[in-house]
Amino acid sequence: MREKNWWKKAVVYQIYPRSFKDSTGSGMGDIRGIIEKLDYLKELGIDAIWLSPVCKSPQDDNGYDISDYQDIDPMFGTLSDMEELIAKAKVRNIGIIMDLVLNHSSDEHPWFKEARKSKDNPYHDYYIFKDGVEGELPNDMCSVFGGTTWEWVPELGQYFFHQFSPKQPDLNWENPKVRKEIYDMINWWIDKGVEGFRLDVIDQIAKEPDHHITINGPKLHDFLQELSRETFQRANLITVGEAWGADLERAKLYSNPDGSEFSMVFQFEHIGLDQEEGKEKWDIIPLDLQKLKEVLTKWQQGLHSIGWNSLFWNNHDLPRIVSRWGNDKEYRVESAKMLATILHGMQGTPYIYQGEELGMTNSKFTLEQYRDIETINMIKDRRERGYSDDSILASLYAKSRDNARTPMQWDDSFNAGFTTGTPWLDVNPNYKEINAKSQMNDPDSIFSYYKKLIALRKEYPVFVEGDFELVFPENNQLFSYTRTFEGKTLWVLCNFYGEEVSIEIPEKLKGKKELLISNYQDIDSENVLRPYEARMYYL
Repeated sequence: MREKNWWKKAVVYQIYPRSFKDSTGSGMGDIRGIIEKLDYLKELGIDAIWLSPVCKSPQDDNGYDISDYQDIDPMFGTLSDMEELIAKAKVRNIGIIMDLVLNHSSDEHPWFKEARKSKDNPYHDYYIFKDGVEGELPNDMCSVFGGTTWEWVPELGQYFFHQFSPKQPDLNWENPKVRKEIYDMINWWIDKGVEGFRLDVIDQIAKEPDHHITINGPKLHDFLQELSRETFQRANLITVGEAWGADLERAKLYSNPDGSEFSMVFQFEHIGLDQEEGKEKWDIIPLDLQKLKEVLTKWQQGLHSIGWNSLFWNNHDLPRIVSRWGNDKEYRVESAKMLATILHGMQGTPYIYQGEELGMTNSKFTLEQYRDIETINMIKDRRERGYSDDSILASLYAKSRDNARTPMQWDDSFNAGFTTGTPWLDVNPNYKEINAKSQMNDPDSIFSYYKKLIALRKEYPVFVEGDFELVFPENNQLFSYTRTFEGKTLWVLCNFYGEEVSIEIPEKLKGKKELLISNYQDIDSENVLRPYEARMYYL
Protein backbone atom coordinates (compact mmCIF):
# COMPACT_ATOMS: atom_id res chain seq x y z
CA MET A 1 0.00 0.00 0.00
CA ARG A 2 1.21 3.48 -0.85
CA GLU A 3 1.38 5.94 2.04
CA LYS A 4 -0.79 9.05 1.75
CA ASN A 5 0.85 11.75 -0.38
CA TRP A 6 3.46 9.20 -1.52
CA TRP A 7 4.09 11.43 -4.53
CA LYS A 8 5.93 13.97 -2.34
CA LYS A 9 8.87 11.59 -1.99
CA ALA A 10 8.45 10.09 -5.44
CA VAL A 11 10.54 10.57 -8.56
CA VAL A 12 8.65 10.15 -11.85
CA TYR A 13 10.17 8.91 -15.11
CA GLN A 14 8.52 9.99 -18.36
CA ILE A 15 8.41 7.51 -21.22
CA TYR A 16 7.62 8.56 -24.77
CA PRO A 17 6.54 5.08 -25.88
CA ARG A 18 7.25 5.29 -29.61
CA SER A 19 10.90 6.16 -28.84
CA PHE A 20 11.64 4.02 -25.78
CA LYS A 21 12.08 0.37 -26.84
CA ASP A 22 10.80 -1.57 -29.84
CA SER A 23 10.16 -5.26 -29.13
CA THR A 24 8.93 -6.23 -32.62
CA GLY A 25 11.31 -4.65 -35.15
CA SER A 26 8.57 -2.32 -36.42
CA GLY A 27 10.77 0.74 -35.79
CA MET A 28 8.26 2.00 -33.25
CA GLY A 29 8.60 1.59 -29.49
CA ASP A 30 5.84 -0.40 -27.78
CA ILE A 31 4.44 -1.52 -24.43
CA ARG A 32 6.25 -4.88 -24.47
CA GLY A 33 9.49 -2.92 -24.95
CA ILE A 34 8.70 -0.96 -21.79
CA ILE A 35 8.00 -4.20 -19.88
CA GLU A 36 11.44 -5.44 -21.03
CA LYS A 37 13.10 -2.39 -19.46
CA LEU A 38 11.28 -2.26 -16.10
CA ASP A 39 14.32 -3.65 -14.30
CA TYR A 40 16.43 -0.80 -15.71
CA LEU A 41 13.96 1.68 -14.20
CA LYS A 42 13.84 -0.23 -10.93
CA GLU A 43 17.65 0.02 -10.81
CA LEU A 44 17.45 3.78 -11.35
CA GLY A 45 15.11 3.95 -8.34
CA ILE A 46 12.08 5.76 -9.77
CA ASP A 47 8.60 5.36 -8.25
CA ALA A 48 6.29 5.99 -11.19
CA ILE A 49 6.26 6.03 -14.97
CA TRP A 50 4.41 8.80 -16.77
CA LEU A 51 3.47 7.18 -20.05
CA SER A 52 2.85 9.56 -22.95
CA PRO A 53 -0.40 8.61 -24.72
CA VAL A 54 -0.85 4.97 -25.70
CA CYS A 55 -4.61 5.05 -26.31
CA LYS A 56 -6.01 4.30 -29.75
CA SER A 57 -5.26 7.17 -32.12
CA PRO A 58 -4.81 8.03 -35.82
CA GLN A 59 -1.50 9.60 -34.63
CA ASP A 60 -2.04 12.96 -36.28
CA ASP A 61 -0.34 14.51 -33.22
CA ASN A 62 1.60 11.52 -31.90
CA GLY A 63 -1.27 10.14 -29.85
CA TYR A 64 -2.57 13.41 -28.44
CA ASP A 65 -5.58 12.82 -30.70
CA ILE A 66 -7.45 9.93 -29.06
CA SER A 67 -10.06 7.94 -30.97
CA ASP A 68 -10.76 5.43 -28.14
CA TYR A 69 -9.92 6.26 -24.53
CA GLN A 70 -10.48 2.65 -23.43
CA ASP A 71 -8.27 0.82 -25.88
CA ILE A 72 -4.57 0.75 -26.77
CA ASP A 73 -3.25 1.77 -30.17
CA PRO A 74 -2.18 -1.38 -32.06
CA MET A 75 1.13 0.39 -32.78
CA PHE A 76 1.94 0.01 -29.07
CA GLY A 77 0.28 -3.36 -28.43
CA THR A 78 -2.97 -4.51 -26.85
CA LEU A 79 -5.05 -3.80 -23.78
CA SER A 80 -3.72 -7.01 -22.24
CA ASP A 81 -0.14 -5.74 -22.79
CA MET A 82 -1.15 -2.60 -20.91
CA GLU A 83 -2.66 -4.64 -18.08
CA GLU A 84 0.55 -6.67 -17.90
CA LEU A 85 2.65 -3.49 -17.77
CA ILE A 86 0.54 -2.13 -14.88
CA ALA A 87 0.86 -5.42 -12.98
CA LYS A 88 4.59 -5.97 -13.59
CA ALA A 89 5.42 -2.37 -12.74
CA LYS A 90 3.39 -2.66 -9.52
CA VAL A 91 5.43 -5.72 -8.46
CA ARG A 92 8.50 -3.45 -8.67
CA ASN A 93 6.65 -0.73 -6.71
CA ILE A 94 6.42 1.45 -9.81
CA GLY A 95 3.06 3.09 -10.53
CA ILE A 96 1.80 3.82 -14.05
CA ILE A 97 0.66 7.39 -14.72
CA MET A 98 -1.45 7.67 -17.87
CA ASP A 99 -1.44 10.70 -20.11
CA LEU A 100 -5.03 11.78 -20.69
CA VAL A 101 -6.13 14.26 -23.32
CA LEU A 102 -9.44 15.65 -22.11
CA ASN A 103 -9.51 18.99 -23.95
CA HIS A 104 -10.15 17.40 -27.33
CA SER A 105 -10.58 14.04 -29.02
CA SER A 106 -9.61 12.80 -32.46
CA ASP A 107 -12.01 13.57 -35.29
CA GLU A 108 -12.05 9.78 -35.73
CA HIS A 109 -13.55 9.25 -32.26
CA PRO A 110 -17.05 7.69 -32.54
CA TRP A 111 -18.48 10.72 -30.71
CA PHE A 112 -17.26 13.12 -33.37
CA LYS A 113 -18.26 10.85 -36.24
CA GLU A 114 -21.79 10.96 -34.83
CA ALA A 115 -21.59 14.68 -34.00
CA ARG A 116 -21.03 15.70 -37.60
CA LYS A 117 -23.94 13.63 -38.95
CA SER A 118 -26.62 16.17 -38.00
CA LYS A 119 -27.42 19.02 -35.63
CA ASP A 120 -30.01 16.79 -33.93
CA ASN A 121 -27.58 13.97 -33.24
CA PRO A 122 -27.25 13.36 -29.47
CA TYR A 123 -23.47 13.64 -29.84
CA HIS A 124 -23.54 16.96 -31.71
CA ASP A 125 -23.35 18.88 -28.43
CA TYR A 126 -20.24 16.90 -27.33
CA TYR A 127 -18.25 19.39 -29.43
CA ILE A 128 -18.37 23.12 -30.20
CA PHE A 129 -20.17 24.00 -33.43
CA LYS A 130 -21.16 27.41 -34.80
CA ASP A 131 -23.62 28.18 -37.60
CA GLY A 132 -22.05 30.13 -40.41
CA VAL A 133 -21.29 30.68 -44.05
CA GLU A 134 -18.37 28.98 -45.76
CA GLY A 135 -15.43 31.36 -45.97
CA GLU A 136 -16.78 33.68 -43.24
CA LEU A 137 -15.08 32.51 -40.04
CA PRO A 138 -16.94 32.91 -36.71
CA ASN A 139 -13.99 34.95 -35.42
CA ASP A 140 -10.25 35.48 -35.92
CA MET A 141 -8.94 33.02 -33.31
CA CYS A 142 -5.77 31.15 -34.26
CA SER A 143 -4.86 27.52 -33.60
CA VAL A 144 -1.76 26.60 -31.60
CA PHE A 145 -0.44 24.78 -34.69
CA GLY A 146 -1.07 27.77 -37.00
CA GLY A 147 -4.08 28.82 -39.04
CA THR A 148 -7.65 29.34 -37.85
CA THR A 149 -9.35 27.47 -34.98
CA TRP A 150 -12.46 26.95 -37.14
CA GLU A 151 -13.10 24.12 -39.62
CA TRP A 152 -16.04 24.12 -42.04
CA VAL A 153 -18.41 21.12 -42.16
CA PRO A 154 -20.38 21.53 -45.43
CA GLU A 155 -23.02 18.88 -44.61
CA LEU A 156 -23.99 20.80 -41.44
CA GLY A 157 -23.46 24.36 -42.63
CA GLN A 158 -21.42 24.84 -39.45
CA TYR A 159 -17.89 25.35 -38.23
CA PHE A 160 -16.36 23.29 -35.44
CA PHE A 161 -13.74 24.61 -33.02
CA HIS A 162 -10.24 23.14 -32.60
CA GLN A 163 -7.39 24.70 -30.61
CA PHE A 164 -4.84 22.33 -32.17
CA SER A 165 -5.04 20.40 -35.46
CA PRO A 166 -8.37 20.21 -37.38
CA LYS A 167 -8.15 16.50 -36.56
CA GLN A 168 -8.42 17.42 -32.85
CA PRO A 169 -11.88 18.92 -32.29
CA ASP A 170 -12.36 20.44 -28.82
CA LEU A 171 -14.76 18.71 -26.44
CA ASN A 172 -17.62 20.73 -25.00
CA TRP A 173 -17.11 20.58 -21.22
CA GLU A 174 -20.27 22.65 -20.72
CA ASN A 175 -22.20 19.47 -21.56
CA PRO A 176 -22.64 17.33 -18.39
CA LYS A 177 -22.94 14.19 -20.56
CA VAL A 178 -19.40 14.75 -21.87
CA ARG A 179 -18.11 15.14 -18.32
CA LYS A 180 -19.91 11.97 -17.19
CA GLU A 181 -18.38 9.97 -20.08
CA ILE A 182 -14.92 11.25 -19.12
CA TYR A 183 -15.36 10.39 -15.42
CA ASP A 184 -16.59 6.87 -16.23
CA MET A 185 -13.56 6.31 -18.46
CA ILE A 186 -11.09 7.56 -15.82
CA ASN A 187 -12.68 5.35 -13.15
CA TRP A 188 -12.40 2.38 -15.51
CA TRP A 189 -8.63 2.98 -15.71
CA ILE A 190 -8.35 3.45 -11.94
CA ASP A 191 -10.05 0.04 -11.53
CA LYS A 192 -7.41 -1.40 -13.87
CA GLY A 193 -4.72 -0.36 -11.38
CA VAL A 194 -3.42 2.88 -12.89
CA GLU A 195 -1.84 4.97 -10.11
CA GLY A 196 -2.10 8.43 -11.60
CA PHE A 197 -2.84 10.72 -14.49
CA ARG A 198 -1.12 13.56 -16.30
CA LEU A 199 -3.77 15.83 -17.79
CA ASP A 200 -2.79 17.35 -21.13
CA VAL A 201 -3.48 21.11 -21.64
CA ILE A 202 -6.07 20.83 -18.87
CA ASP A 203 -6.32 24.60 -18.36
CA GLN A 204 -7.98 24.84 -21.79
CA ILE A 205 -11.10 22.76 -21.08
CA ALA A 206 -13.20 25.77 -19.98
CA LYS A 207 -12.79 27.67 -23.22
CA GLU A 208 -15.33 30.26 -24.37
CA PRO A 209 -14.67 30.86 -28.08
CA ASP A 210 -17.36 33.59 -28.28
CA HIS A 211 -15.24 35.61 -25.86
CA HIS A 212 -11.86 34.61 -27.34
CA ILE A 213 -11.08 32.65 -24.13
CA THR A 214 -9.05 29.48 -24.65
CA ILE A 215 -7.19 29.24 -21.35
CA ASN A 216 -8.18 29.75 -17.68
CA GLY A 217 -11.87 30.07 -18.54
CA PRO A 218 -14.23 31.21 -15.75
CA LYS A 219 -15.53 27.68 -15.05
CA LEU A 220 -12.13 25.96 -15.08
CA HIS A 221 -11.79 25.30 -11.35
CA ASP A 222 -15.45 24.24 -11.02
CA PHE A 223 -14.83 21.63 -13.71
CA LEU A 224 -11.55 20.46 -12.13
CA GLN A 225 -13.05 20.13 -8.66
CA GLU A 226 -15.94 18.06 -10.03
CA LEU A 227 -13.45 15.93 -11.99
CA SER A 228 -11.44 15.29 -8.81
CA ARG A 229 -14.51 14.49 -6.70
CA GLU A 230 -15.89 12.05 -9.26
CA THR A 231 -12.61 10.26 -10.00
CA PHE A 232 -9.23 11.01 -8.36
CA GLN A 233 -10.47 11.15 -4.79
CA ARG A 234 -11.55 7.49 -5.01
CA ALA A 235 -7.90 6.36 -4.88
CA ASN A 236 -4.42 7.35 -3.66
CA LEU A 237 -3.24 8.77 -6.97
CA ILE A 238 -0.58 11.10 -8.31
CA THR A 239 -2.24 13.69 -10.57
CA VAL A 240 -0.57 16.49 -12.47
CA GLY A 241 -2.17 19.07 -14.73
CA GLU A 242 -0.31 20.57 -17.67
CA ALA A 243 -1.08 24.27 -17.39
CA TRP A 244 0.85 26.63 -19.66
CA GLY A 245 -1.27 29.47 -18.30
CA ALA A 246 -0.61 28.76 -14.61
CA ASP A 247 0.65 31.53 -12.38
CA LEU A 248 1.39 31.17 -8.68
CA GLU A 249 -2.15 31.98 -7.49
CA ARG A 250 -3.72 29.48 -9.89
CA ALA A 251 -1.12 26.85 -8.95
CA LYS A 252 -2.21 27.17 -5.31
CA LEU A 253 -5.70 26.12 -6.42
CA TYR A 254 -4.45 23.31 -8.68
CA SER A 255 -2.23 21.82 -5.98
CA ASN A 256 -4.27 22.64 -2.86
CA PRO A 257 -3.23 20.12 -0.15
CA ASP A 258 -6.91 19.28 0.41
CA GLY A 259 -6.76 17.29 -2.86
CA SER A 260 -9.69 19.21 -4.36
CA GLU A 261 -7.98 19.40 -7.77
CA PHE A 262 -4.56 17.79 -8.46
CA SER A 263 -1.47 16.68 -6.57
CA MET A 264 0.54 19.25 -8.52
CA VAL A 265 0.71 21.24 -11.72
CA PHE A 266 3.21 21.61 -14.55
CA GLN A 267 3.94 25.30 -14.92
CA PHE A 268 6.33 26.56 -17.58
CA GLU A 269 7.49 30.00 -16.51
CA HIS A 270 11.15 28.93 -16.30
CA ILE A 271 10.92 27.20 -19.69
CA GLY A 272 10.25 30.42 -21.63
CA LEU A 273 13.27 32.33 -20.37
CA ASP A 274 15.42 31.75 -23.47
CA GLN A 275 12.71 32.98 -25.83
CA GLU A 276 12.56 36.57 -27.04
CA GLU A 277 9.65 38.26 -25.31
CA GLY A 278 6.59 38.67 -27.48
CA LYS A 279 8.12 36.50 -30.23
CA GLU A 280 7.69 32.85 -31.27
CA LYS A 281 9.37 30.02 -29.39
CA TRP A 282 11.85 29.74 -32.28
CA ASP A 283 13.28 33.21 -31.57
CA ILE A 284 15.92 32.32 -29.01
CA ILE A 285 18.05 34.44 -26.72
CA PRO A 286 20.72 33.39 -24.20
CA LEU A 287 19.38 32.34 -20.80
CA ASP A 288 19.63 35.01 -18.08
CA LEU A 289 20.68 33.03 -14.98
CA GLN A 290 19.43 35.75 -12.64
CA LYS A 291 15.94 35.45 -14.13
CA LEU A 292 16.04 31.66 -13.82
CA LYS A 293 16.97 31.97 -10.14
CA GLU A 294 14.21 34.54 -9.57
CA VAL A 295 11.52 32.43 -11.22
CA LEU A 296 12.44 29.16 -9.50
CA THR A 297 12.78 30.92 -6.12
CA LYS A 298 9.33 32.47 -6.57
CA TRP A 299 7.78 29.03 -7.15
CA GLN A 300 9.77 27.33 -4.39
CA GLN A 301 8.80 29.91 -1.80
CA GLY A 302 5.32 30.65 -3.15
CA LEU A 303 4.05 27.07 -2.93
CA HIS A 304 5.91 26.07 0.25
CA SER A 305 3.40 24.43 2.63
CA ILE A 306 0.37 25.58 0.58
CA GLY A 307 0.85 23.73 -2.68
CA TRP A 308 3.29 21.47 -4.50
CA ASN A 309 5.82 21.91 -7.32
CA SER A 310 6.59 19.70 -10.29
CA LEU A 311 10.32 19.81 -11.00
CA PHE A 312 11.43 19.31 -14.58
CA TRP A 313 13.89 20.49 -17.21
CA ASN A 314 12.77 18.21 -20.05
CA ASN A 315 9.75 16.51 -21.54
CA HIS A 316 8.61 15.25 -24.95
CA ASP A 317 7.89 18.85 -26.07
CA LEU A 318 11.15 20.42 -24.89
CA PRO A 319 14.77 20.26 -26.06
CA ARG A 320 17.35 18.22 -24.14
CA ILE A 321 18.47 20.24 -21.12
CA VAL A 322 22.19 19.45 -21.46
CA SER A 323 22.11 20.96 -24.98
CA ARG A 324 19.87 23.81 -23.95
CA TRP A 325 21.40 25.19 -20.75
CA GLY A 326 24.41 22.94 -20.23
CA ASN A 327 27.39 22.22 -22.45
CA ASP A 328 26.84 19.12 -24.56
CA LYS A 329 30.43 19.07 -25.83
CA GLU A 330 33.50 19.45 -23.53
CA TYR A 331 31.50 19.39 -20.29
CA ARG A 332 28.51 17.22 -21.16
CA VAL A 333 28.88 14.92 -18.15
CA GLU A 334 29.64 17.69 -15.65
CA SER A 335 26.91 20.04 -16.85
CA ALA A 336 24.27 17.28 -17.04
CA LYS A 337 25.04 16.38 -13.42
CA MET A 338 25.06 20.05 -12.37
CA LEU A 339 21.60 20.66 -13.84
CA ALA A 340 20.30 17.51 -12.16
CA THR A 341 21.71 18.70 -8.82
CA ILE A 342 19.88 22.03 -9.01
CA LEU A 343 16.57 20.37 -9.83
CA HIS A 344 16.66 17.41 -7.45
CA GLY A 345 17.60 19.52 -4.44
CA MET A 346 14.37 21.54 -4.70
CA GLN A 347 10.97 20.97 -3.11
CA GLY A 348 8.54 19.18 -5.40
CA THR A 349 8.27 15.98 -7.39
CA PRO A 350 11.14 15.57 -9.87
CA TYR A 351 10.38 14.29 -13.38
CA ILE A 352 13.13 12.61 -15.40
CA TYR A 353 12.51 12.45 -19.14
CA GLN A 354 13.81 9.28 -20.82
CA GLY A 355 17.51 9.60 -21.67
CA GLU A 356 18.00 12.62 -19.40
CA GLU A 357 19.63 10.24 -16.91
CA LEU A 358 22.20 9.43 -19.63
CA GLY A 359 22.85 13.02 -20.71
CA MET A 360 21.27 12.48 -24.14
CA THR A 361 21.62 15.54 -26.39
CA ASN A 362 19.72 17.42 -29.10
CA SER A 363 20.14 16.15 -32.68
CA LYS A 364 21.39 18.11 -35.63
CA PHE A 365 19.11 16.77 -38.35
CA THR A 366 18.66 17.91 -41.93
CA LEU A 367 15.31 19.59 -42.66
CA GLU A 368 14.09 16.36 -44.30
CA GLN A 369 14.74 14.24 -41.19
CA TYR A 370 12.24 16.03 -38.91
CA ARG A 371 8.91 14.28 -38.23
CA ASP A 372 7.11 16.51 -35.73
CA ILE A 373 3.95 18.26 -37.01
CA GLU A 374 4.82 21.56 -35.27
CA THR A 375 8.35 21.49 -36.74
CA ILE A 376 7.14 20.68 -40.27
CA ASN A 377 4.59 23.54 -40.08
CA MET A 378 7.33 25.90 -38.86
CA ILE A 379 9.67 24.99 -41.74
CA LYS A 380 6.91 25.67 -44.28
CA ASP A 381 5.83 28.90 -42.57
CA ARG A 382 9.33 30.34 -42.17
CA ARG A 383 10.35 29.48 -45.73
CA GLU A 384 7.25 31.31 -46.97
CA ARG A 385 8.23 34.30 -44.82
CA GLY A 386 11.69 34.39 -46.38
CA TYR A 387 13.82 32.89 -43.61
CA SER A 388 16.98 31.10 -44.79
CA ASP A 389 17.28 27.34 -44.28
CA ASP A 390 20.32 27.97 -42.08
CA SER A 391 18.39 30.19 -39.69
CA ILE A 392 15.49 27.70 -39.65
CA LEU A 393 17.91 24.88 -38.79
CA ALA A 394 19.52 26.93 -36.02
CA SER A 395 16.10 27.34 -34.38
CA LEU A 396 15.26 23.65 -34.85
CA TYR A 397 18.59 22.50 -33.38
CA ALA A 398 17.65 24.52 -30.30
CA LYS A 399 13.91 24.00 -29.97
CA SER A 400 12.35 21.29 -32.19
CA ARG A 401 10.26 18.79 -30.27
CA ASP A 402 12.05 16.02 -32.21
CA ASN A 403 15.17 16.73 -30.12
CA ALA A 404 13.46 14.94 -27.24
CA ARG A 405 11.89 12.25 -29.39
CA THR A 406 14.93 10.55 -30.92
CA PRO A 407 15.06 6.88 -29.89
CA MET A 408 16.38 5.93 -26.46
CA GLN A 409 20.08 5.02 -26.61
CA TRP A 410 20.36 1.61 -24.97
CA ASP A 411 23.77 0.43 -26.21
CA ASP A 412 26.31 0.93 -28.98
CA SER A 413 24.83 -1.72 -31.31
CA PHE A 414 22.82 -1.05 -34.49
CA ASN A 415 20.21 1.70 -33.94
CA ALA A 416 21.38 2.10 -30.33
CA GLY A 417 19.63 -1.17 -29.40
CA PHE A 418 16.26 0.57 -29.83
CA THR A 419 15.03 -1.47 -32.80
CA THR A 420 16.16 -4.16 -35.23
CA GLY A 421 14.10 -2.39 -37.93
CA THR A 422 14.09 1.13 -39.35
CA PRO A 423 13.40 3.61 -36.54
CA TRP A 424 10.40 5.92 -37.02
CA LEU A 425 12.74 8.85 -36.26
CA ASP A 426 16.49 8.70 -36.80
CA VAL A 427 18.69 7.78 -33.85
CA ASN A 428 21.08 10.50 -32.66
CA PRO A 429 24.47 9.52 -34.20
CA ASN A 430 26.25 10.00 -30.84
CA TYR A 431 24.72 6.79 -29.41
CA LYS A 432 28.09 5.00 -29.63
CA GLU A 433 29.41 7.29 -26.87
CA ILE A 434 26.14 8.00 -25.02
CA ASN A 435 24.15 4.90 -24.06
CA ALA A 436 22.70 3.10 -21.04
CA LYS A 437 24.90 0.00 -21.27
CA SER A 438 28.11 2.01 -20.92
CA GLN A 439 26.77 3.92 -17.90
CA MET A 440 24.91 1.43 -15.72
CA ASN A 441 27.99 -0.08 -14.10
CA ASP A 442 30.13 3.04 -14.16
CA PRO A 443 30.02 4.67 -10.70
CA ASP A 444 31.02 8.02 -12.21
CA SER A 445 28.35 8.06 -14.96
CA ILE A 446 25.39 10.40 -15.26
CA PHE A 447 23.10 7.39 -14.70
CA SER A 448 24.82 6.58 -11.38
CA TYR A 449 24.59 10.23 -10.37
CA TYR A 450 20.82 10.32 -10.96
CA LYS A 451 20.47 7.05 -9.06
CA LYS A 452 22.23 8.62 -6.09
CA LEU A 453 20.13 11.82 -6.23
CA ILE A 454 16.95 9.71 -6.20
CA ALA A 455 18.19 7.70 -3.21
CA LEU A 456 19.08 10.90 -1.28
CA ARG A 457 15.54 12.26 -1.67
CA LYS A 458 14.18 9.12 0.00
CA GLU A 459 16.74 9.21 2.82
CA TYR A 460 16.69 12.85 3.96
CA PRO A 461 13.37 14.53 4.93
CA VAL A 462 14.87 17.97 4.19
CA PHE A 463 14.51 17.26 0.44
CA VAL A 464 10.76 16.89 0.85
CA GLU A 465 9.96 19.36 3.63
CA GLY A 466 12.73 21.98 3.76
CA ASP A 467 12.11 25.64 3.06
CA PHE A 468 14.11 27.36 0.31
CA GLU A 469 16.50 30.29 0.39
CA LEU A 470 18.89 31.52 -2.32
CA VAL A 471 22.58 31.80 -1.45
CA PHE A 472 24.74 34.28 -3.44
CA PRO A 473 21.58 35.77 -5.03
CA GLU A 474 23.55 38.48 -6.88
CA ASN A 475 26.21 36.15 -8.30
CA ASN A 476 25.84 35.83 -12.08
CA GLN A 477 27.64 32.49 -12.27
CA LEU A 478 26.37 30.51 -9.29
CA PHE A 479 23.04 28.81 -8.66
CA SER A 480 23.13 28.08 -4.95
CA TYR A 481 20.44 27.64 -2.30
CA THR A 482 19.69 26.08 1.06
CA ARG A 483 16.79 23.90 2.16
CA THR A 484 16.18 23.89 5.92
CA PHE A 485 13.99 21.59 8.02
CA GLU A 486 14.02 20.81 11.76
CA GLY A 487 17.48 22.26 12.30
CA LYS A 488 19.04 20.40 9.35
CA THR A 489 20.25 22.23 6.24
CA LEU A 490 20.88 21.02 2.72
CA TRP A 491 23.22 23.36 0.82
CA VAL A 492 23.23 23.10 -2.97
CA LEU A 493 26.16 24.85 -4.64
CA CYS A 494 26.43 24.90 -8.44
CA ASN A 495 28.61 26.69 -10.97
CA PHE A 496 26.22 27.19 -13.90
CA TYR A 497 28.94 27.96 -16.46
CA GLY A 498 32.26 26.82 -17.91
CA GLU A 499 34.52 29.32 -16.09
CA GLU A 500 36.08 28.68 -12.69
CA VAL A 501 34.56 30.77 -9.87
CA SER A 502 35.83 31.65 -6.36
CA ILE A 503 33.45 31.98 -3.41
CA GLU A 504 33.50 33.29 0.13
CA ILE A 505 31.50 30.78 2.21
CA PRO A 506 28.78 32.55 4.21
CA GLU A 507 29.27 32.46 7.99
CA LYS A 508 26.16 30.35 8.66
CA LEU A 509 27.37 27.68 6.20
CA LYS A 510 30.89 27.37 7.59
CA GLY A 511 31.87 24.54 9.90
CA LYS A 512 31.21 20.81 9.84
CA LYS A 513 29.33 19.59 6.82
CA GLU A 514 28.92 16.30 5.02
CA LEU A 515 29.36 16.21 1.24
CA LEU A 516 26.37 14.17 0.02
CA ILE A 517 27.17 14.25 -3.69
CA SER A 518 29.46 16.06 -6.12
CA ASN A 519 30.04 15.88 -9.86
CA TYR A 520 33.85 15.98 -9.55
CA GLN A 521 35.61 13.05 -7.89
CA ASP A 522 37.63 15.27 -5.56
CA ILE A 523 37.23 18.74 -4.10
CA ASP A 524 40.31 20.81 -4.98
CA SER A 525 39.31 23.74 -2.83
CA GLU A 526 36.19 24.42 -0.80
CA ASN A 527 36.30 28.02 -2.05
CA VAL A 528 36.75 27.38 -5.78
CA LEU A 529 34.27 25.78 -8.17
CA ARG A 530 35.54 24.38 -11.44
CA PRO A 531 33.51 24.54 -14.69
CA TYR A 532 29.94 23.29 -14.05
CA GLU A 533 30.96 21.98 -10.62
CA ALA A 534 28.06 20.92 -8.39
CA ARG A 535 28.00 19.96 -4.72
CA MET A 536 25.38 19.09 -2.15
CA TYR A 537 26.31 19.50 1.50
CA TYR A 538 24.35 18.40 4.58
CA LEU A 539 24.77 20.53 7.70
